[in-house]
Amino acid sequence: MQCMEILGGSEPSDRFVSVPGIDAEIVSRPHEGQAEGGDIHYVSSCAAGLIARFVLADVAGHGVSVAGEAAKLRRLVRKHMNAADQSGFARSVNREFSELASQGRFATALLMTYFTPTDHLLVVSAGHPRPLWYRAAAREWSILDDAHESVARSAEEVGIADLPLGVIGETGYHQLAVPLAEGDVIVAYTDALTEAGNGAGRQLGEAGLLAIAREVDVAATPSVAGALLAGVASYRRGEADDDSTVLVLRHNAANPGRPSLVERARSLARMIGLVPV
Repeated sequence: MQCMEILGGSEPSDRFVSVPGIDAEIVSRPHEGQAEGGDIHYVSSCAAGLIARFVLADVAGHGVSVAGEAAKLRRLVRKHMNAADQSGFARSVNREFSELASQGRFATALLMTYFTPTDHLLVVSAGHPRPLWYRAAAREWSILDDAHESVARSAEEVGIADLPLGVIGETGYHQLAVPLAEGDVIVAYTDALTEAGNGAGRQLGEAGLLAIAREVDVAATPSVAGALLAGVASYRRGEADDDSTVLVLRHNAANPGRPSLVERARSLARMIGLVPV
């Protein structure tokens, strides 16, 4: 499976890109306005547009002090991006990052693959904060977790699964498959948002971020990422003490859908761990 990088890096970003089925927004702010940080974003298009891949990773630490570790991780993401099985992709990146990372350095990551023919988003988390999910039909925000799964497949596991990258060289990862309807939005973010403090020692947390999201009019808001970051900034006292990144995936339901690709789509669905279509 051949993938083409559309964008990626650990530098400041305020970008919109589109791939078949998904309009993506990436807003990244390294700590204290520095030129680089430890948050990595990555978008690629695979299999002639039938598949798109999105990666959001957060190396422990912040700013230019961890930019070298972020660069190592990005190189590994590029190296293994063509792997069809996303759980296997996570295992390979974890294994090599465990060998390359500096002593005690680790990274959380969220790996997401969108499969155009069935409108499924496959999600693998390596110790990363849980995404938010806006379901357009119900106009409801919720936390994306196993309770929403339609198809799940367990990777081969050795001991504890789904740990951050670089903690244990041999770790298994679960894959979650979520059906997206037109207008649905998935929001991935780094922990600078949920760990924002209000000056009284209280962090915003997952529930607080969800509450901010519920105040966002998704249909009328051009930048969902910007609205969330503004809400977090309003809660937080002082400047962020970590790199902050938000990756928003808005499902536009556009589908190349050429009949000649049906058999190929079925084959790819099996390859990436989705049930036959």
